[in-house]
Amino acid sequence: MTISLGILDQSTIASGRGADEAIRETLALARLADQWGYGRYWLAEHHNSQSHAGSAPEMLVAAIAATTRRIRVGTAGVMLPHYASLKVAEQFKVAEAIAPGRIDLGLGRAPGSDGRTAFALNPNANEAADRFPQQVQEVLGWLGDGLPDNHPFKAVAAMPAVPTRPEVWILGSSDFGAQVAAYFGLPYCFAHFISDRGSEQVTALYREGFRPQPGVPGRLAAPHCALGVFALTADTEAEAWRLYKSRELWRLFRDSGRFPPLPSVAEAEAYPYTAAERGHLDGIRAKAIVGAPEQVKARLEALAAAHGAQEVAILSPCHDPAARQRSYRLLAEAFGLSASLAVAAE
Repeated sequence: MTISLGILDQSTIASGRGADEAIRETLALARLADQWGYGRYWLAEHHNSQSHAGSAPEMLVAAIAATTRRIRVGTAGVMLPHYASLKVAEQFKVAEAIAPGRIDLGLGRAPGSDGRTAFALNPNANEAADRFPQQVQEVLGWLGDGLPDNHPFKAVAAMPAVPTRPEVWILGSSDFGAQVAAYFGLPYCFAHFISDRGSEQVTALYREGFRPQPGVPGRLAAPHCALGVFALTADTEAEAWRLYKSRELWRLFRDSGRFPPLPSVAEAEAYPYTAAERGHLDGIRAKAIVGAPEQVKARLEALAAAHGAQEVAILSPCHDPAARQRSYRLLAEAFGLSASLAVAAE
């Protein structure tokens, strides 16, 4: 099975470096991904976080779109309940003007933060989350579908007027997002890196409930699924597992409700794990997609096949930015992406 490869970037903050550096590392990696032949570069949204700097993915989309030439750039995602549908549509129409035909708008309804922060972003966040399907319909309407005749803002136009429209995706880690994507005939991305519980059932639900909408702009004639997956590689399997120690300790913190910067390998090696903590992490390690390039490639292909996914968006947080870049470069070579880019550039 041939799968398309993209990158999912949370703009992870590394211990000993600032959030501003995390943003600049994102911009640098995106330019390299454009050269290496990756199909998409997606930016995540998090708020009030010491772990991730990407609080405004729409701004990163614009910056990356303006400094790349072929890769699709988008969000994974915009947490729609925080915002007015009109404003989201306008932001991504501006992005389309910057890079016509290269913009993805991934929409999700998770808060991407704690409850207090979600309330600070939108005091009506709880009600807005319940309106997620209606908000999706509004965004699609302002991107070109048009709003229903009885909609109170039917006469309001989303500007600027541009000849192209972003590709809209629905993101999620539960069956709710899968059902929304299926109903609207949109592509769906499952956040496997957050939780793999029931993931195959969720993607099957998406395919089974999909409503084909051939010929409708922005909609699909058949289901199209992607997975957001943590994966890490290096020149050797041993080196990949050494680098993984940073993510492993951070995952332990996350699972206990803490969200610090990503530890260094040295910090992870010095951490005094308890037997219970080590047992918890051993279960996660057994399923982690880590190893030499061909090992990781085989695991990604098998995972995509099991989920009926056509694409994989790879998340590779790594304390050393050079090692992170190397991981993505090795995977591009393993999948033959560089060759594809060379052909496209001729």
